[in-house]
Amino acid sequence: MAIRKKQKIDKAAIVAAFSEMAKVKKIDKDLLQGLIEETLSLMVKRKYGNQADFEIIVNMEKGDIELYLIKTIVENVEDSSTQITLEEARKRGGDDYKDKGIGDEFIEEITLENISENFGRRLISFASQTMNSKIREIERDNIYNDYKDKIGEVITGEIHQIRKNEIIVSHNRMEMKLPRTEQIPNEMFKTRKNKNIRALIKDVTQTLTTRPEIILTRRTPEFLAKLLEIEVPEIYDGLIQIKSIARFPGERSKVAISSVDDRIDAIGACVGVKGVRINAIMQELNHENIDLIYYSDNVSQFIKNALAPAVVKDIIFSSETKIATVVVPDEYVSAAIGKNGQNVKLASQVTGYDIRLLKEGSEDIDIREFDIEIGKEAVERLVENNINTAREFLEVSPEILLSIEGLNYDIIIDARKAMLIEFDEDEDENYINLLKQAANYSAEEDPDKQVDNIEDSNIVAEQEKEEQTSEDITENTEEVDEKENE
Repeated sequence: MAIRKKQKIDKAAIVAAFSEMAKVKKIDKDLLQGLIEETLSLMVKRKYGNQADFEIIVNMEKGDIELYLIKTIVENVEDSSTQITLEEARKRGGDDYKDKGIGDEFIEEITLENISENFGRRLISFASQTMNSKIREIERDNIYNDYKDKIGEVITGEIHQIRKNEIIVSHNRMEMKLPRTEQIPNEMFKTRKNKNIRALIKDVTQTLTTRPEIILTRRTPEFLAKLLEIEVPEIYDGLIQIKSIARFPGERSKVAISSVDDRIDAIGACVGVKGVRINAIMQELNHENIDLIYYSDNVSQFIKNALAPAVVKDIIFSSETKIATVVVPDEYVSAAIGKNGQNVKLASQVTGYDIRLLKEGSEDIDIREFDIEIGKEAVERLVENNINTAREFLEVSPEILLSIEGLNYDIIIDARKAMLIEFDEDEDENYINLLKQAANYSAEEDPDKQVDNIEDSNIVAEQEKEEQTSEDITENTEEVDEKENE
C-alpha cells in the first residue's frame, strides 16, 4: 500500500492570501492576526477543554502559524487535557524526552502540515465558518464607520442594475441604493446602464446580517449645493457662500448666494464663462432651471431678488410671523406666481417668509390663505388651473370650479363666504343660483349620486305605498262598521 505523502504548505501563498484579504476586506493586518489567534484558541478549547495550556504564534509576514500544546508529565493521568504519562511523552516526543521525568513539561507542536490530523475536518470547518463570520462582521463595521462619515458627500458610481423602484449603484465594490423617491422625476436611466452617475450619500444604516445599506439621493437641496461646490472653485474656497436653496427637482430651483469679497461677482462666478459652469450642473440635474439670486440682509430686497423676474411694487413683512405681503403690478402677477405657482413657492422657501401676493391697484388675497376652507390639495388644483387669488376664485364660473378635483357645492359656498367677509362684500344671488344649477347637473352625471337618488326615491316610494295601504285599510274598516250599524 502506497504511503500518502503530506502536502507541503506554500508559505508564500499564505502571506499573499493574508495580504489580499486585508486589502479587499479593509482589515488591518494586526487585527487579522488577532482574529486567527482567536480562532485557533477556540479550536484548542473545543477539543481539549478550557483548562488546556497552550501557546499560539502567528507571523503574518512569514506565513507561519504554530500552536504548542503544553502538558505536565505525571505518573497517573487525571486530566488528559493538561496531563500525559512519561511513557506516552517518550513515545510521542522521541529522543527529546529520554531524560525527562515526572513533573517536567511535554510540548506538542501543531503546524499547518499536521493541523488536520490533530483537530479533524469538522472542527476545522467550524473554525473556518467562525472566522469568516467574524471577518464579515469586521468588514460590516469598517464599511459602516467609513461611509457614515461620508454622509452629505457626492460620490461618482457606476449604474450596476436598474430595478422597478430603485437603481443599484456600484462604488468601490460597494452596492448602494438610489430609491425612486430620491431620483429626479422623469429622469431616464434605461439607456445608462454601466455608465457613471453622481449622487449624494443621504443615509447609512447598520445591519446585523448583511453589509450596511447605503442610500443615495439626487433630489435634495444639499445635492445641488455640493454640485455647485464641485463646479465653482470660489464656493469650495469659501469666497462665495450659499445662503439657502429651494428646489422642485428636475424643474426649477432658486439658490441664494453672496460674495465674501466685493471684487467677486457671485452670480457671474457661478455661471462661468459662456455659462459653462451652471450649464454643467443643469445638465446633471436633468436640465433643471436654476435661478441664482443675490442674498441680502435687507429682507425687502432679498424678497424682491427671490421673486425675479417679476417686478415688485411694495412689500410689507413681519419678522415675527415670517409673513410678507407683496404688491405686484398686474402685468407681472403671472411671472411672480410662476408655472403651477413654482416661482412664489420657491421664493417663500429660499427667503424663509410666507409670501402672499396682491395685485397693484386692487385688493386681493392669495388663494392659499383659504386652505382651511378649501383644503390644501384643492388649493393646489386651483393654482394648477391658474386660479391664484380670491378675486379670481370669485369670478370663475361654477362649472369650472365644480370640475376641479376636491371641490363641491358646500366647499365652494364656504370659501366664498370667507372671501366675501374679507372683502366686506355681499353674496351674489345670481351666482348662487347658477352654482345650484351646475351642482344639480353634476349630481345627475355622477353615477354614485344617481344611485343615492334612486335609493332615496325608492325609500320615499315605499313610505308612500305604506301610507296609502294604511289609508285603504282604514277606509275599508269604516265601511264595515257602517254596514253593521245599519
